[in-house]
Amino acid sequence: MSQSKKWLVTGGLGFIGSAFVRIALSQRKDISITVLDAMTYAANPLNLASIADHPNYHFVPGDICNPEAIDQAIGGGVDAIINFAAETHVDRSILNADTCMQTNIIGTHNLLEAINKHNIQRFLQVSTDEVYGHIESGSSIETDPLRPRSPYAASKASADLLALAYRTTYGTPILITRGSNTYGPYQYPEKLIPLFVMNLLQGNTVPVYGDGHQVRDWLYVDDHARGILHVLEYGALGEIYNLGGGNAHENLEITKRLVELTQRGFQEAVRHVADRPGHDRRYALNSDKALRLGWAPRVPFEEGLSTTVEWYRTTTHSWSTTTNNAFVQQYENSQLRSASR
Repeated sequence: MSQSKKWLVTGGLGFIGSAFVRIALSQRKDISITVLDAMTYAANPLNLASIADHPNYHFVPGDICNPEAIDQAIGGGVDAIINFAAETHVDRSILNADTCMQTNIIGTHNLLEAINKHNIQRFLQVSTDEVYGHIESGSSIETDPLRPRSPYAASKASADLLALAYRTTYGTPILITRGSNTYGPYQYPEKLIPLFVMNLLQGNTVPVYGDGHQVRDWLYVDDHARGILHVLEYGALGEIYNLGGGNAHENLEITKRLVELTQRGFQEAVRHVADRPGHDRRYALNSDKALRLGWAPRVPFEEGLSTTVEWYRTTTHSWSTTTNNAFVQQYENSQLRSASR
């Protein structure tokens, strides 16, 4: 693609979005980035504190569910929009799907409309491996059927299909990336790795769903962000690219490793809780298409995991562990647990 000069990044105060902004501004001297973010619970201005004074960075508060906010952020025009804005937590989507549907589906629709309205050159929709659903063996390729099994996954699959439909109907210049489970510094502590690390470091117990043998493929956040940047610049319009880490591990295995890295005892630190309804047993991505495009993950899993634990150990950030523990308690006392019995 011709080098973009102005990019709009939605959800740029979140985990993967902020990593993308930091990497893009450090590696591309000829671009400017405007971040549009609704500043919900998982967003944090500290995620971009290191580049807050960068001359090519600009922040606009706003929600992609509001078309006027999108128009304001686009301003005089942008060359590309990269959509990280999403409600991403499966458990929250099970407990209350409304916000998830609004942001992930209606918000994406608003962005697609803005792409056409403002004649923007590229739109990259950041998606997830969860749209493929559970697979017993092998790995998912981009042309596989979508079989989402949670409200969150269904909302992301819906957004993907919207983007593809806009490509077919209007010629909208879309790209889609589907990443595997992403981990690393700056992640809001409700997903497995950051939630467990913070609670283990504070002497709390951590909950393992069911038997803990669910398998996930893990991708370090900087590798994921680099993959999205690479697809944005070199991907073919209308195409989907899987971004997998090639690190398949059971949740119980991850838990044991985190217990070791935080120097806790397994028996006193880990408790099993009832499994999540519809909990997918195994995800795996085939990333050959992205590899042929020239991207590849660089950070070995053990290195990335150690770096992540050390970051949470040494970094003063504004995440509230009271909130974290309250969410775990909410899960255990809710209809979510009752439904799984």
